[in-house]
Amino acid sequence: MDLQLHGRIAVVGGASEGIGFACARLLAREGADVAIVARRKEPLDDAARRISVDTGRNVIAIAADIRRPEDCTRIVETVTGEFGRIDVLVNNDGAPPLGLLQEFDDAAWDKAVQQNLMSVVRLSRLAVPVMREHGFGRIVNITALSTLQPIARFGLSVATWAGVIGFAKTLSLEVAADRITVNTICPGRIATGRLAKVFGKDAGDDGDAEMMARITREIPMGRVGDPDEIAGMVAFLASPYAAYVTGSTFHVDGGRRASLL
Repeated sequence: MDLQLHGRIAVVGGASEGIGFACARLLAREGADVAIVARRKEPLDDAARRISVDTGRNVIAIAADIRRPEDCTRIVETVTGEFGRIDVLVNNDGAPPLGLLQEFDDAAWDKAVQQNLMSVVRLSRLAVPVMREHGFGRIVNITALSTLQPIARFGLSVATWAGVIGFAKTLSLEVAADRITVNTICPGRIATGRLAKVFGKDAGDDGDAEMMARITREIPMGRVGDPDEIAGMVAFLASPYAAYVTGSTFHVDGGRRASLL
């Protein structure tokens, strides 16, 4: 299926690996030129090379820390300087550390807010005027299922990403007439490095097998998701086929979320 993304310009965060890399690669495979963003330059440059070789599209790497306002400005200025516009913004990054809420001081909270919430606010605020000028825009935020179904020790992520959902819903109302959509995806258990980091044990292969068995028992489909399955949702929401979808929050989780709402 042709998603009609040929020639579109996309910016994808956290794209040196995992979900961000899968999103950038699929958007490029669908014909978009892509700017990928992450903090570490060497793996980011390697990711850009791999995507470009695989797809033949123009891919630029922007090493930046989205927690810094000046880096958010530099990202948007670099992309508009290189490509002339931004059509798709995928707000994606890592996640704050785990721990009991009582354990985190103001510095930890401020870092989480800057990483998860204010980066989305700033990049969206900078990208919207560019999208409005060209009469097309797609903003897709990647959070996590825990935002909708909280888990103990995930409080920094839950609280800040809940703010992203509120921001996205409100922004969607304010930019809908400009043909800009704003949606949020909440992935469940996805096979990335973070899955092992969060749920793994220091027990070698046996520990890894036990971890995976425990995780998959909680998922109705009986398996963890693949980053490409999140990328597929992102690509659809970025396409003209999703022009009437905005202000929505999607849980992509193999059926794990047990709620009617």
